[in-house]
Amino acid sequence: MRVLLTTTSYQDTPGEHHALLEGQGFEIHRERGPLPESRMLELAGDFDAFLCGDDEITKAVLDKALPRLRVISKYGIGLDKIDVAECTARKLPVLFTPGVNHTTVAEHTFCLLLGLVRNLVDSANSVRAGQWKRVTGHEIWNKSIGIVGLGRIGQEVAKRALAFGMKVHGLDPYWPEAFATEHGVTRHEVVETMLPEIDVLSLHANLSESTRHLIRADRIALAKPELLVVNTSRAELVHMGDMIAALDAGTVGGYATDVLDEEPPPADHPLLTHPKALITPHIGSRTYESVPRQAMRATLNLVNYLGGAADVIQANRW
Repeated sequence: MRVLLTTTSYQDTPGEHHALLEGQGFEIHRERGPLPESRMLELAGDFDAFLCGDDEITKAVLDKALPRLRVISKYGIGLDKIDVAECTARKLPVLFTPGVNHTTVAEHTFCLLLGLVRNLVDSANSVRAGQWKRVTGHEIWNKSIGIVGLGRIGQEVAKRALAFGMKVHGLDPYWPEAFATEHGVTRHEVVETMLPEIDVLSLHANLSESTRHLIRADRIALAKPELLVVNTSRAELVHMGDMIAALDAGTVGGYATDVLDEEPPPADHPLLTHPKALITPHIGSRTYESVPRQAMRATLNLVNYLGGAADVIQANRW
């Protein structure tokens, strides 16, 4: 049984998941993902299982991987890099790990937001460089935050926003009525009504054709001046060219993101040196607490599925 392991968080972080995987007698081939389609095509066909991160598993990859490939176990919850519809059509199970990283990502969301409003990175770097650059920032108390996606992560962000004294607006097609009522979340059906009401926009939606480029020029034009945008979900929720233009024009006051359209980014990526951008290298769920939870769940999914046990979390059905 050959397993392709690509997720770097899994490989780099200590935990019991290593012993569980290595104790199965599998032949494990390790790569440093996320892998592009080209590399996946080179590897596909030689493995019985993928234990993957955000690698591109396209129809072409599946064409080559099958019939040997028996299961895909995703480390994480985002499935937009996997052609799930094609997997379903071919009765190939896609397993994933919901419910294990919501607190970690919510904390990182506020790390980014606070870093942005208080100019934290520039201020700290100036001191490290021997300067004493004192830049005036802003409070988030009494500001309004709009949360797109009120699943587990979005709800944890809402709780933290309320603790900071913020007013919370929400948008989700699967509205969590009980949570929203308990926490006083103002409901919006569309992002167009939310944007004029908020000072901060926090993105926690899954990437789909309906959410791709959710934040673009015509919608940014509806927002309050100096809107702050925080993205710990998927880069493609934001139209990158429109965001850069809005940052240049001052219509968006700052963009803090843990995700980019190309990771790692090319050296000339325009956001890397933009004075109103704050970027972290996709580490929102990368903590010593969260990684072992995700990794253990992904490993249990894989081991249990191959062993015929019922304890698996499967994203697709047929």
